[in-house]
Amino acid sequence: MRDKEDNIIYVGKAISLKNRVRQYFRKNDKTARIEKMVSLIDHFEYIVVDNEAEALILECNLIKKNRPKFNVLLKDDKTYPYIKIDLASDYPAVFITRRVINDGSKYFGPYANPGAAKEMVNFIKDKYKIRQCKTLKERTRPCLNYHIGKCLAPCMKMISKEEYRKQIDEIIDLLEGKTDKLVKELEKQMEQASRKLDFEKAAYVRDKIQAIQRVSEKQKVSNLSENNIDVIGIAKSELEICIEIFFVRGSKMIGREHYFYSDLKDMENKEILAGFIKQYYLDNPNIPNKIMIKEEIEDKETIEKWLSTTLGKKVEIKTPKKGEKLRFVEMAENNAKVTLENKEKDKSEILMELKQVLGLEKLPRKIETYDISNLSGEYTVAGMCVMQDGIIKKNLSRRFKIKTVFGQDDPRCMEEVIKRRLKHSIENPQGGFGNLPDVIFADGGITQIRAVQKAIHDFKDEGKNHDDKNKPLNIAVFGMVKNDKHQTRALMDDQRNELEISPNLMNVITRFQDTVHETAITYHRKIRDKQITKSELDAITGIGETKKQALLKYFGSVEKIKQASLEELMQVKGISQSIAKTIFAFWDENGSSL
Repeated sequence: MRDKEDNIIYVGKAISLKNRVRQYFRKNDKTARIEKMVSLIDHFEYIVVDNEAEALILECNLIKKNRPKFNVLLKDDKTYPYIKIDLASDYPAVFITRRVINDGSKYFGPYANPGAAKEMVNFIKDKYKIRQCKTLKERTRPCLNYHIGKCLAPCMKMISKEEYRKQIDEIIDLLEGKTDKLVKELEKQMEQASRKLDFEKAAYVRDKIQAIQRVSEKQKVSNLSENNIDVIGIAKSELEICIEIFFVRGSKMIGREHYFYSDLKDMENKEILAGFIKQYYLDNPNIPNKIMIKEEIEDKETIEKWLSTTLGKKVEIKTPKKGEKLRFVEMAENNAKVTLENKEKDKSEILMELKQVLGLEKLPRKIETYDISNLSGEYTVAGMCVMQDGIIKKNLSRRFKIKTVFGQDDPRCMEEVIKRRLKHSIENPQGGFGNLPDVIFADGGITQIRAVQKAIHDFKDEGKNHDDKNKPLNIAVFGMVKNDKHQTRALMDDQRNELEISPNLMNVITRFQDTVHETAITYHRKIRDKQITKSELDAITGIGETKKQALLKYFGSVEKIKQASLEELMQVKGISQSIAKTIFAFWDENGSSL
């Protein structure tokens, strides 16, 4: 589904498009979200595929690429560590990574606690004599790890590939939770070493067994018999939804992670879970044998078939009704609820403190901040960032190129930007800027505060507030003041009072100020770099970016190009006789300089 600007706003699939699309246009049984979506639909585009599995994969890929606003979108703003074994190598290494790719390696995780992943890798390197260098280069002599008994020097071919691989197989069993099998094998090795009177090796294996058993006990969380299970729970509040995943491998929980969604409270849980599962396991090499959820989802069989094909063995999506498995799903849901409550508690505390500190009558649910960036009055731009319900929303950031102010005059630039911003919301409340803010924070002190207040006052006097010209725009204004080291120091009111705030709120304000500064400076650099690359050559017909760069590279400067003869111009790659004549004629007509 596309809007009038041809933006993709929703991606879906169906065996019968007629029936699927019709349900969105029924008069009854439509949620607020669906009503909003339908109101924005301008036209449809469809793709025909051979079967449901192909449709499922295409749907996932289109959602991932285009991120339509009315689909369930898996947030990508955090990455968890995995333990990676690069099996493509003759002598695989074991290390931590946050980037999962299909490169033939084996990945274990994700680990919600990075410390747990690091602890496991350190344990492996301590108990197994595997290489610890990231790149396997041949050496003239072994490194220090060999001499202190931490490595068997595969770089010097002092251990065969087969013997080295036995260690890697043990490590894989350990990370997959197959510790019972591993311990039994090690016990056999210990007994064989004892019979051969190799007591040093027997003691080494014994210590390894004890260490593995300790790690195993630390991880044990349930008596579920399956080896690989993901347990997914969901919790809702008035503002957000939290999805929590437990990763159970070999009856041991190796980690968990959670994702937050907003504006989905009117969607059914099964619809959210279906969208989440499809996106989460797309291009994910850690597909489990079983996924456990609280209730049945649509397209269950199709999703199972797709995941099974991807994994290469059967994958099931289960909704347990009783026993230990149901208890585990409920535990995931309870944790999702606690995670959501903790997040909302943190947001609530921030909003309550802001309300009290700023002396407001209501909670400041929407706060905007602005910053001006320029270079000696040139390439002047502004950045805007938004804090919604105590959370900095980077996707709501906006950028402005200053249009009416020339030279370095930050207060007048701030006035222009605020007026333009107010006009957006008052003339189009449903547009990209949304509703007016409750509070505006200016990046700076009293001068910037006064500039914002003047803009609000002047905008009102100019009659831009169509609803009621005599109704004030109740937007409080404060400044975010920095010290000599350009670090956030305090919040300031319009009487130059610096407001006392808690360390927690100070951290939030600091991040807010840093975010808007980064938004403004990044846009300034982009504009500046674009202007700097402009040249008099841009005005010549037939000279595009490639030919311009070729000319500048050959001659070194525009001045030397002006002095070049027709023959010299034709020596440049891509410059034909006709183009050379055009360049030559251009300088004749326009003189030595534009």
